[in-house]
Amino acid sequence: MDEKSKANRQPDDIHVVDASSQSEVNPIDHGMFRDTSLNNHTTKTHPQPTSDPLDPLNWSRFQKNVVLSIVMFKYFLFTYITTTTVPSFAEIQDQFNISYSQVNWTVAIPALGLAVGPLFWSSFSDIYGRRSIFIVGTIISLVSTIGVAVADTYGGYMAGRFFQGFGVSPASTVGMAVVNDMFFDFERGQKLGLWVLAIDSGLLLGPTFGGFLDVVSAAWIDWFNCILFAALLVLELFFMPETLYPRSLMLQKMPKEDSFSNDIEKRPRKSAQKQETPTEMFKDLKRTKTLLFINYHPIPGICHPKPWDSVTRFFITFRYPVVAISILGYCFLWYWWVLSVITMVPAAYANYSPLIQGLLFLGLFLGTLFSEIFFSGTLSDYIVARLAKKNGGVRTAEMRLWLAYPAIVLTAVGLIVWGISIDKGYHWMVGQVALFLFAAGIQIGNTVTSSYIVDSYPLQSMSVVTFYAVFLNLSAFIDPFFIATWQSKSGWTWCFTAQALITLIGGTVVFASLQRFGGKMREKTPQPSWVNPEFDSGLQSVDFIDSSDP
Repeated sequence: MDEKSKANRQPDDIHVVDASSQSEVNPIDHGMFRDTSLNNHTTKTHPQPTSDPLDPLNWSRFQKNVVLSIVMFKYFLFTYITTTTVPSFAEIQDQFNISYSQVNWTVAIPALGLAVGPLFWSSFSDIYGRRSIFIVGTIISLVSTIGVAVADTYGGYMAGRFFQGFGVSPASTVGMAVVNDMFFDFERGQKLGLWVLAIDSGLLLGPTFGGFLDVVSAAWIDWFNCILFAALLVLELFFMPETLYPRSLMLQKMPKEDSFSNDIEKRPRKSAQKQETPTEMFKDLKRTKTLLFINYHPIPGICHPKPWDSVTRFFITFRYPVVAISILGYCFLWYWWVLSVITMVPAAYANYSPLIQGLLFLGLFLGTLFSEIFFSGTLSDYIVARLAKKNGGVRTAEMRLWLAYPAIVLTAVGLIVWGISIDKGYHWMVGQVALFLFAAGIQIGNTVTSSYIVDSYPLQSMSVVTFYAVFLNLSAFIDPFFIATWQSKSGWTWCFTAQALITLIGGTVVFASLQRFGGKMREKTPQPSWVNPEFDSGLQSVDFIDSSDP
């Protein structure tokens, strides 16, 4: 850098690495990030911003947070719909004349829709955009919820529940893509923490709201879901612009600034030399806010995947051990006990009314909220920043894993204490403390796992999150089929103590192994042959399609 450039650069600027020099710098390679300076602290500058005001990275902080709130609302409903019916289990059982195990399946079936949906929606969101898929999915969920509310047979009810989950499922993979479209990597821990908070809050607040609504009738639980999906649809239509942006093309073609101000939401300073504005250079390239209100064309300026690529890449992802091990380990040694607790609360507190049973889920919610505020995303970012400073400014994905160990202990202690409290008939407050600890551990573990896989393969974030979403919800689908039988044979204490031991031993082995060997695993594994479409530099020429034309 020459002396003039040094003089012009402010101390709290973000220095952005030129795309053409990335082959030398390798800021993102096998889960490692080269840090640059931000206000005397180290930070990553990925994705690289442009000077285009239509670039989601350059939108105002307010607009980013509005879009993030919509994504979180949809991700809240992602799990809310599965558990809000739990306090009405007795009414559902009587209505359809089914067993308690069959009632548990009404929670499992929407989870199956949530597991299958990402394989279908992910590629289409990379073709037609995030906003269009969000809107279509919400319409499917709204219509399905109406069907659930009026269903008069068990089969019809279960079919509606499946499509409820299928329609809201874009909140996972497409929702994560929206977050990645708008925020830099050094913000990832906090934003992913909020994203995970939404799914866990929906899972845990669903029964609380359901308990209040069940006072009116079990059907009102479903009609309230209809109101929520209708409100979400309005928000998506009028307050959520498209975020899929042809970043690779714009970085290649647009003149880049040497520096951007510390407030990355603001526009960059004008350079001394007059340059042609992005609008003048690419007036025919429709993107983000200039697309159709209801866009049904492929997003121009990017390489689009084939519709079935999300399925083929899902199976290819098994070749990347750090992703497969972390997700399978988290889902089947740790996370799926959430459904064990949630589906068994009505049986554990059978003497209480559905309203009180719903309130007994507040311990889970408070543990989730407390852990996110004090110990999850923001703390993860802080730990990674401190470790990177000691590591010569290089961040590795494994730095995200340190919070996994206290989270495992919290989860295990919560499970043991809760099982004993039910078996011995302790005061309900003991159970609330146990559920608080349990939920805090689950929330931290979820944030750690999702941050780790995206940090390991940031250019393939859509594929790794699809892998994560499928198995997370597949585990939630499987658990209700065996937990009632397991508890009846083993009793409350030994059923939940066994779950705690599986998490404590299995989870520790998995995450300690990844922390010790994860970097070496990535080095020995070939890089994926694809990247997210917005980062696809293989695009040599672009047809500037006017998406405003039919």
